[in-house]
Amino acid sequence: MTPANRPPVVLLHALPLDSSMWDTQARRLRARGHPVLTHDQRGFAGTPLGTDPPSLDLVADDLARRMDQRGMPRAVVVGASMGGYVAMAFLRRHRARVLGLGLLSTRGTADTPEGAARRRGFAELILDDSQRDRLVARTTPTLLGATTRSASPDTVARVVSLAAAADPEAVAWAQRAIAARPGALDDLRRADVPALVVAGEEDELVSLDEARRLASTLPHGRLVTVPRTGHLPPVEAPQRTTDALVELLDTVGAAERNGADAC
Repeated sequence: MTPANRPPVVLLHALPLDSSMWDTQARRLRARGHPVLTHDQRGFAGTPLGTDPPSLDLVADDLARRMDQRGMPRAVVVGASMGGYVAMAFLRRHRARVLGLGLLSTRGTADTPEGAARRRGFAELILDDSQRDRLVARTTPTLLGATTRSASPDTVARVVSLAAAADPEAVAWAQRAIAARPGALDDLRRADVPALVVAGEEDELVSLDEARRLASTLPHGRLVTVPRTGHLPPVEAPQRTTDALVELLDTVGAAERNGADAC
């Protein structure tokens, strides 16, 4: 904890974006005095991909090392979509370092065999020079809700631009790592920390039922549903998302102060 009792926070990005998707949240949280780490997964925004086989456990350990470099022994860990899967892997491998948990547009179950096969197929297509542009143009808008697609062309253009700029090798590696992930529900049931689940009302990739299940699995889970928003609440509804994170962080801060007072 900082002297002002502002807990540190880690923000983990969605696929195929990078940490810039959290710019609005990072600015406001830093202005409140929170140490903020916006972490780019290996292969994104210039972070080296390396030669290791795809694994979210490796990504979780990368994050632990980055936190060490920043002098951040513990933090509230927040992830959107792929970032949520990384947050759950981090919880499994580094539970004592998690002060609180934020999961946006993500699910706690493993992929079905069919879902995993689709991810692996996407990984093959994104590496095909003849297929890549059409694939990005066709699939990226589905990350956004119908309202965003119709009312905010600038947001659509920004997300498509970020997706087009992503390293295809990194996207393929990440898809394969996600496809191989285990379910996390047992780990979440043991997560005795303040927790937030954020769901976009118009998310076409993760259903509200899945978000409700995730929130109910967490002992201290709270569900926030964001109207007129799809799979990327930090980008589509930045103010509402930031407000939800502030509430989570204030809950964590109060719990830490109460714990210190009891000692």
